[in-house]
Amino acid sequence: MIYWKIFMANFVANLLGYGGGPATIPLLEHEVVERYGWFTTNEFSELVALGNGLPGPIATKMAAYIGYEQGGILGALIGLFATVAPSMILMLALLGILMKYKHSPKVQRLAQYVRPAIAVLLAVMAYDFFFSSYEVAGFWHMAFIAVVSFLLLEKFKVNPVFVVIGALIYGGILLG
Repeated sequence: MIYWKIFMANFVANLLGYGGGPATIPLLEHEVVERYGWFTTNEFSELVALGNGLPGPIATKMAAYIGYEQGGILGALIGLFATVAPSMILMLALLGILMKYKHSPKVQRLAQYVRPAIAVLLAVMAYDFFFSSYEVAGFWHMAFIAVVSFLLLEKFKVNPVFVVIGALIYGGILLG
């Protein structure tokens, strides 16, 4: 029964929490603090703080911890699965529909209309990253990292993972 509760607590929070991991936090708090009483509000806030401090998606880290605390290793695995299951199920269903009708003129037109919206979203995100970097690191550090990263990626075809690691080391040494 505990495994079913772990599954439902994480599944419901991630099914209804549209907008990414942080959007699921209030819903998950309702499930594990108020509904099941597994954590106090203070313990849950510590879990959120720890989840924010570690690299990776916060929802999966919290699900694994909650599942582990309530049901051991199997509980952690069930919590992780319940966290990704809503997106996975919807993605498979929507991808199936899209592939079935991909040659339809309506679907092709829809895809053409979506592309500019995605481009604008990515541009806004890039602007936010640059502005945030400018505020934290200053113009010269931001410009140096941007120019060097661009050259490494476009001219020398360096793997993006190594560019990110290099930027982290640069930031850790000069900005830390």
